[in-house]
Amino acid sequence: MKCNLCPRKCNVDRKKDLGFCAQTDELKIAKVMLHKYEEPIISGSNKGSGAIFFSGCNLKCVFCQNHPISQGGKGKIVTIPEFIDMIKKLEKRGAHNINLVSPTQFAFQIASALKIYKPKIPVVWNSNGYETEEMLEMLRGLVDIFLVDFKYSDNSLALKYSGALDYVEVSTKALIKMKSLQPNDVIENSLMKRGVIIRHLILPAHTSDSVKCLEFIANNLGKDSIVSIMSQYEPRYDAKRYPEINRKIKHIEYKRVVNYALKLGLKNAYVQDLSSADSKYTPKFR
Repeated sequence: MKCNLCPRKCNVDRKKDLGFCAQTDELKIAKVMLHKYEEPIISGSNKGSGAIFFSGCNLKCVFCQNHPISQGGKGKIVTIPEFIDMIKKLEKRGAHNINLVSPTQFAFQIASALKIYKPKIPVVWNSNGYETEEMLEMLRGLVDIFLVDFKYSDNSLALKYSGALDYVEVSTKALIKMKSLQPNDVIENSLMKRGVIIRHLILPAHTSDSVKCLEFIANNLGKDSIVSIMSQYEPRYDAKRYPEINRKIKHIEYKRVVNYALKLGLKNAYVQDLSSADSKYTPKFR
């Protein structure tokens, strides 16, 4: 079967060739861990989120903090039964949820696994948002929480920094589709059980793009949407080639975006201290 799973529409047989994501049709996993540095309603205050990091990606973000696995190819091939066993072990360790990080390129395999074994704790689809509505429909009844990036409101920025000229059109449709799949945000005992969290990472010198992203959320997904306004940008990977983003964001930049969220009436916004821009919060991939 030829792969047209994501918006790249590579149309390659991943048993024989690699598409844009640089992955075969076999699951490749780089890390399994209890992760305590997600949003509070995902990580909780006890064991943490049961994170499974997948290799490869259908974007090429020049500032990717997980570049050793997204672009560098680190990871190990696993079978579907082995993947299911990883989920079960995270459950036994007390994970609050199963957090599938950068899963898009393996959506077929993940859906197949979840049809065999659906954990008793929520399944989190932790993605970059560059996904088709058809692929997301495959996840109906299998994914409980969408933890999704909304990176840009300007395709020229998306092309420059992530190699995706159609990012805005694709990601906005994907956000609306995710909201239709999980229309109600359900939080019990300070932990999310169902719903959508939209993440936006502020880039240096690009707060105007950030406020447009927030406007889309408020106008199209509702002012009660859960939004995570992230200050944790660091110039990782190839960001040094772009002088305008080769620095952390300034306090005044973050303040502008947060103040605009308040002006828009966004009721459920997470904010970060600028100290979040620290590599100690990023998993190490060996």
